[in-house]
Amino acid sequence: MTSVTDWESNLAKLGVTLPPVVAPVAAYIPAIRTGSLVYTSGQLPMADGQLTVAGKVGAEVSTEQAKDAAQLCALNALAAVHDLVGLDAVVRVVKVVGFVASAPGYNDQPIVINGASEFLGEVFGDAGVHARSAVGVSELPKNTPVEVEIIVEVR
Repeated sequence: MTSVTDWESNLAKLGVTLPPVVAPVAAYIPAIRTGSLVYTSGQLPMADGQLTVAGKVGAEVSTEQAKDAAQLCALNALAAVHDLVGLDAVVRVVKVVGFVASAPGYNDQPIVINGASEFLGEVFGDAGVHARSAVGVSELPKNTPVEVEIIVEVR
């Protein structure tokens, strides 16, 4: 069992603050709890209500830009978790699923989604180690290059 850590203070040490929850763009809610798990909806790299980068990775968007976008997606997912249950209720990150809008022939999706995984590791330490999928797709909503959803265990 992982001891409880003040995850918000870890964010502060990283110089990051939780943004407001991104408003849904369709018929869904940002996060839902069932039992001891919270599932987030797919989060886009939005800041201040705007998509921060657009296009296909491997064409208009570089791997490094997409990796940064994946980190922002993970931050937005944490904001959704925090809004629902409070970030300090998180026991561990269980799974990350990342989608990468990929140009033909692009196959570094795992590197892109490392942006989310590494960030969650910095916030949660050993409790941030998780199962993961990194999937290349032809299109994502709003021409975003990346979308990330997370599942966390909570107290």
